[in-house]
Amino acid sequence: MSLLKLIFYILAGWFLYKLIFEFIIPVYRGTKQVRRQMRDMQDAMRQQYEQQNQYQQQQQQAAPQMPPKPQEAVRKRDEGDYIDFEEIK
Repeated sequence: MSLLKLIFYILAGWFLYKLIFEFIIPVYRGTKQVRRQMRDMQDAMRQQYEQQNQYQQQQQQAAPQMPPKPQEAVRKRDEGDYIDFEEIK
């Protein structure tokens, strides 16, 4: 019986070793790397957003908004080679 227990413990230890070093540690490292990349990407997007807002604020402060010019109600007609269209029945 002691030989059978010894074989069982050796196999259990081997499976535990494989589980830890070939599954748990790589998953942990991969998760950690993905989290770091997501955090870096979010920081980059936040910086880009802040820079864009600063640029827009500078543009608004530099050039005050002028009221829109009213468009002419009546369009001027060029009297050159224009021929008025008439429908023939």
